Amino acid sequence: MDIAALITWVITALGGFYMLGTWIAHGGARGGTSHLPVPVIFGHFALAAIGLVVWIIYVINDKDAMAWTAFGLLVPVALLGFTMLARWIPVRRDRASAPATGELPAERHFPVPVVAGHGLFAVVTVVLVLLTALGIGD
Repeated sequence: MDIAALITWVITALGGFYMLGTWIAHGGARGGTSHLPVPVIFGHFALAAIGLVVWIIYVINDKDAMAWTAFGLLVPVALLGFTMLARWIPVRRDRASAPATGELPAERHFPVPVVAGHGLFAVVTVVLVLLTALGIGD
């Protein structure tokens, strides 16, 4: 199950990298019209990346403390992710989200399938990591 969690985590990260790149390319990091705060975006990214490294170390060394550390890192990652999702949904639904300048919020450019896939794989990852840390499925 630890390898399955690693695979889903990597797939989740790929979707996250794509959205981060899209957000940056459309001016999200410059503030502008984005509804996603820069610290939330980069906090989510940093904690997820650190957690992935910890999980890789766990897969290599099989130390229970590393599995629980990775899970502990996933909790704030998930909370930040839900925060961003809650702020993204109204932007996506609002057809008139362009201000007078005509500039759309950077997150308006996220493809819905990528957001949905990222979220789905993230939930599966959290569940697999928790089950592994609990010793279920060994």
